[in-house]
Amino acid sequence: MNRPHECQHAHAAGSVPLTHASACGKHTASSGGHPAEPPRADLPAGTIYTCPMHPEVRQIGPGHCPKCGMALEPLMPTSIEDDSEIRSVRRRFWTALTLAVPVMLIAMVPHLFGRAHDPTAAWTLRILELALSAPVVLWAAAPYYRRGWLGVVHGSPNMYTLIGLGVIVAFTFSLIATFFPGQFPATMRDDHGMVGVYFETAAVIVALVLLGEWLELGARGRTSAAIRQLLGLSPKTARRLAAGGEEEDVSLESLTVGDRLRVRPGEKIPVDGRIVSGRSSVDESMLTGESLPAEKNIGDRVVGATMNQTGTLVIEAERVGADSLLSQIVAMVSDAQRSRAPLQKLADRIARWFVPAVIGISIVTFIVWWLIGPEPRLAYALVNAVAVLIIACPCALGLATPISIMVASGRGAQWGVLFRNAEAIETLRTVDTLVLDKTGTLTLGRPALGQVVAFGTFPEEVVLACAAGLERSSEHPLGRAVVEGALARGVTPVEVTGFDSITGEGVTGKWDGRRLSLGNAVLMRASGVAVDAAHGEGERLRRTGQTIMFLAIDGQLAGILSVGDPLKDTTAPALRALKALGLRLVMLTGDSRTTADAVAAGLVLDEVIAEVRPTDKAAVIAALQKDGHRVAMAGDGINDAPALARADVGIAMGTGTDIAMESAQVTLVKGDLRGIVRARRLSEATVRNIRQNLLFAFGYNALGIPLAAGVLYPLTGWLLSPLIAALAMSFSSVSVIANALRLRTAAE
Repeated sequence: MNRPHECQHAHAAGSVPLTHASACGKHTASSGGHPAEPPRADLPAGTIYTCPMHPEVRQIGPGHCPKCGMALEPLMPTSIEDDSEIRSVRRRFWTALTLAVPVMLIAMVPHLFGRAHDPTAAWTLRILELALSAPVVLWAAAPYYRRGWLGVVHGSPNMYTLIGLGVIVAFTFSLIATFFPGQFPATMRDDHGMVGVYFETAAVIVALVLLGEWLELGARGRTSAAIRQLLGLSPKTARRLAAGGEEEDVSLESLTVGDRLRVRPGEKIPVDGRIVSGRSSVDESMLTGESLPAEKNIGDRVVGATMNQTGTLVIEAERVGADSLLSQIVAMVSDAQRSRAPLQKLADRIARWFVPAVIGISIVTFIVWWLIGPEPRLAYALVNAVAVLIIACPCALGLATPISIMVASGRGAQWGVLFRNAEAIETLRTVDTLVLDKTGTLTLGRPALGQVVAFGTFPEEVVLACAAGLERSSEHPLGRAVVEGALARGVTPVEVTGFDSITGEGVTGKWDGRRLSLGNAVLMRASGVAVDAAHGEGERLRRTGQTIMFLAIDGQLAGILSVGDPLKDTTAPALRALKALGLRLVMLTGDSRTTADAVAAGLVLDEVIAEVRPTDKAAVIAALQKDGHRVAMAGDGINDAPALARADVGIAMGTGTDIAMESAQVTLVKGDLRGIVRARRLSEATVRNIRQNLLFAFGYNALGIPLAAGVLYPLTGWLLSPLIAALAMSFSSVSVIANALRLRTAAE
């Protein structure tokens, strides 16, 4: 429904007030707010609820938004769909329909069979209309009056304000006309001295609005299906191994980091962890959308909720609870669905003045018809004023942007493309330049140790042991490759103290009183280490596409280590698809020019920028933006974080570091560049969908309000019945939602 702004909160009686930050500042819930409804049995006490269209509105326990009247939903989604609201609306609709239909039939009797000659019979029919319509107006529509009044009290009149006002005006007029007909002009009374009433109008309007809300709630429920599907993937229990080898089934909530868990074939992996025993193929389609299983061996990471297929695994838990990838995906999608796109600003500005303007138009309509309309003027004035109130549906305008964002965020999550907020969805379509890091983005990000070349008097084993000792404290993929390569060759890493990581250059430390430095040529120059003797050997290794690292001991060059990182199988086709979308592709890497050119060979890249420090990466992005480009940056490491934050849209590989994902607006869960292709197409489809919704909403009101006011009456004698207005109003928001739901098949 309509989404005007004015922050207001409510909480259950006796609960602790909830404080939060919102776009309009700091606000605190007070006991004078809209009282919360009884909490759901499947949710813990103290669960925070929020409005899906006004995320700044939060309270403890369920209820309705004081701005728009929409039912609040849990801040963190659950796998169980709450259908209490839709059941309540459905019950009220069927009751209203059962009573409204006979009221309408009774009202049609005089038109079909002529007016009753017996005044008693006419009075009886009138009282029967009142008796049947009263429960509809006073009970079925009661929540609408409350929501509409809350909007007025808090300075945010909404669609329920218009609906409630229209129904109450029609019903109150009919009551006065029934019991005090003498108060009306003689031109409005019939042969029996009775005045025409609109009991059927009030009752049918309520029934139609309830029908529209029922359809809308059902459609809104489908927009959250992607999140519920993700939540439903997680198993409820895990098989934990005790120190003595005993096994016990425990709930996921009781697991802690370091627990060892057995996963048998056909079982879901319970948490994020690393394989310590066994090998198997794992179906990771819930992350990647790819049907082919991934082969997993000792040391490989696995993700909770993926399916173990062929072998028995023992994994060590690394991330549990809210830290798991699945929980992070759900939280990110949920936040994105509640964020506001820049396109929403126009709708918000209009919505803030829309309801007062409609009420003003309704009053002007009433006055004009009363002063210059045909007889009975008062009746015409009332009917057209009510029609204006009812047809002016701000819900379509308020839903136009948020509902598309909700569907797009859920659809992206199904593909493993996570948008941090609505702005990222809207901005991605405007990008004309895509900058790509090399390691972990274009390449697998799982480099392997190649050659170890010793210099001077240092043995090869010492060079490798020192390098592995330094890299043991690093989370960089190249560092892990060195450590794993040393262990595979039977070399034990040395114990390093005073470890320090220099972003974009390398690492330093001490071993047995000796100063160790491992990194690129920049670090060597900064440390005063001469590397000229290794130039020829280094270039030979770079020309094979490998990255080299220099090791210095006490300021002397001790050796070179090469690490190879092959391209992902999906890189070349993904880049071709991105090029077809009109993007300029730039590879940006800290590696040497020789290595970068070797990796770029055969790829459809427009430019290769090599030997760039992390701070310079951000400067390159800034320079492109200064030239008028809209830039997206894709990367996965700590050294990419500044550039990701500087870009118009930062895209993080989900296989990379946490800081990269925190700095980015889009995360590709599996690190597949084809996700950018889908994200771009989804962004284009979403913005197109939003514009269609806004055009429909504006066009609907621009056409409907004048028709309801009766502008065509002088030319055609045609008037818009309040009943038709109610039907059109109910289906306008449903049409917007139906259009948004088309995004579920977008960018296939």
